[in-house]
Amino acid sequence: MIKTQIETLRRELEQCNYNYYVLSAPTICDLEFDAKLSQLQKLEEENPDFFDPNSPTQRVGSDVNTSFNQVAHVYPMLSLSNSYSETEVTEFYDRVARTLNDDFELVCELKYDGTSISLTYQDGVLIRAVTRGDGEKGDDVTANVKTIRSIPLRLHGNFPALFEIRGEILMPWSVFEDLNREREAQEEQLFANPRNAASGTLKQQNSSVVASRKLDAYLYYLLGDNLPSNSHSENLLAAHRWGFKVSDATKVCKTIEEVFEFIKYWDIERKNLPVATDGIVIKVNALSQQRSLGFTAKSPRWAIAYKFQAEKAVTRLNSVSYQVGRTGAVTPVANLDAVQLSGTTVRRASLHNSDIIAALDLHIGDMVFVEKGGEIIPKITAVDKEVRFMLGDKVQFIKNCPECGAALIRYEGEAAHYCPNENACPPQIKGKMEHFVSRKGMNIDGLGSETINLLFQNELLKNYSDIYSLKISDLVQLDRLGEKSAYNIQAGCEKSKSIPFERVLFALGIRFVGETIAKKLAFALKNIEALEKASFDELIAVDEIGERIAQSVVLYFSDPINIERINSLKVAGLQMSLSEEKLQARGNSLTGLSIVISGTFSQHSRDEYKAMIEQHGGKNIGSVSSKTSYILAGENIGPEKLKKAEKLGVVLLDEKTFLSMIVTETANVE
Repeated sequence: MIKTQIETLRRELEQCNYNYYVLSAPTICDLEFDAKLSQLQKLEEENPDFFDPNSPTQRVGSDVNTSFNQVAHVYPMLSLSNSYSETEVTEFYDRVARTLNDDFELVCELKYDGTSISLTYQDGVLIRAVTRGDGEKGDDVTANVKTIRSIPLRLHGNFPALFEIRGEILMPWSVFEDLNREREAQEEQLFANPRNAASGTLKQQNSSVVASRKLDAYLYYLLGDNLPSNSHSENLLAAHRWGFKVSDATKVCKTIEEVFEFIKYWDIERKNLPVATDGIVIKVNALSQQRSLGFTAKSPRWAIAYKFQAEKAVTRLNSVSYQVGRTGAVTPVANLDAVQLSGTTVRRASLHNSDIIAALDLHIGDMVFVEKGGEIIPKITAVDKEVRFMLGDKVQFIKNCPECGAALIRYEGEAAHYCPNENACPPQIKGKMEHFVSRKGMNIDGLGSETINLLFQNELLKNYSDIYSLKISDLVQLDRLGEKSAYNIQAGCEKSKSIPFERVLFALGIRFVGETIAKKLAFALKNIEALEKASFDELIAVDEIGERIAQSVVLYFSDPINIERINSLKVAGLQMSLSEEKLQARGNSLTGLSIVISGTFSQHSRDEYKAMIEQHGGKNIGSVSSKTSYILAGENIGPEKLKKAEKLGVVLLDEKTFLSMIVTETANVE
């Protein structure tokens, strides 16, 4: 009896969610919905044997912090080729016509400006949600996606036993504006646009925060072995019947003229939509024809994105302020009269550097043209000099750092000005700490930018080496930091001590030393002591290390302050040399070989294969040329790479053959 009551309530609430979030046709009021949800929650708490992870009560999320696992995509998530004119769309249409040499239909859809997601359903139940990531693998964000009410947890109707559906996670304009108002009131950094806000929200490690952000989703592509139709448009209609939110702004076109009609209509009408769009996606409708057209290395040949022209507006320049980044780069920002642009209220625009300011001939009070076309921060493209009236001061780039007062410098060949006072300039210090604890660096949970700022203001952190001296007794006394947060920070610090040397080297924030360069230096020099002593000539002898990087590394290790901080990190227990395992794994069987990786693999990920190539002396390259030694080829190898390899006579290695080369060497070493 109780079980039946629980299941009935779940079905009713699922239908209510579908009516409200997918059909936009609510059948009950919020009060009645909340009453039913409370009743269900009470019954589930009293009868834990009937717990269901996909119950409507689970959409509120959990306040337990979780890290994300990397999951390989069954089908690579490629990006679309972009076009910006009717001519380029016509060229796409003509290419498809020539290749197919048959009648075909195109489907036009809105290109939603959010963050891509891949959802897997088994027996009608959502089992996994994965971000695009690098296209080959992404983050498993299932717990967060379950909080999005427009994404069904359980389907209804006649659906395949196993399939994947892809779409876009979005933050509606109204939610975005409300969120930024809240952040502004709390003196927190504002989100630049709904796309960034949606992406950042989806990566929150606390799913209850995700639930509070009211994300939305539109689904636009089905993948699987037993799809209902050979027609992409009919598959979307079927997905809608199963419970998915599919845009009704979709049109099947038989001629290029119909495509252009769709583009022209939505270029204007999109401004009335509740979510951000930045173009139109044009796809060949028949799946059999999609397969016939195939893929390039980066994108499908059967689809193209038409990007809308950037929106422009005219507004007044009131002042120019200056921001200092982690590396000391000083960026000028124009402060403007508020103006609506691409659905958001714009009050600031990037001026990039002193050369841009000089070229624009900017004066305070000028009426300026502001453009936002994929820019995170809008930019000023021109000045309306014809309406100049009561001209204010000419904008001159500052000579001293706005944060610490140090005289700015400009390196030869660079457009930016820099503050050289890296050890005493607050935004640089905090920026370096944020970089140090970032996911690709030391990956310390609990130390976000707001917490770092709080600790810096209270003088508990003066630089990144102080992080390992933080005490729980000091942390719990601060506003917004309770005992649980303090213990999480300490646990994150302890866990980070096992981060490998190459990532520690990246986390130090040495100028020009990114992830790949840090790895090259770590494997070439083996430990931090060797790196400290390395000369300029020794450094440029390392693969891919040029003069600029070598000079930066030498300069970094010549500073006694940096050496002191590194010594503190050594005492704290961080990994300052390559592990024995990596040293032993290193061989030379691939020395002198340049290898391209293409396709999907069953035994290891692409990143793992890249690491193996480097560990055995080989070099990873991205494209096939006459200098390519081999292609490590998995399933679904890019057709362009395959065609070029055949033309140049480049040998293809399968996984088994490649691994046997390395295993043989490892056995010989042992």
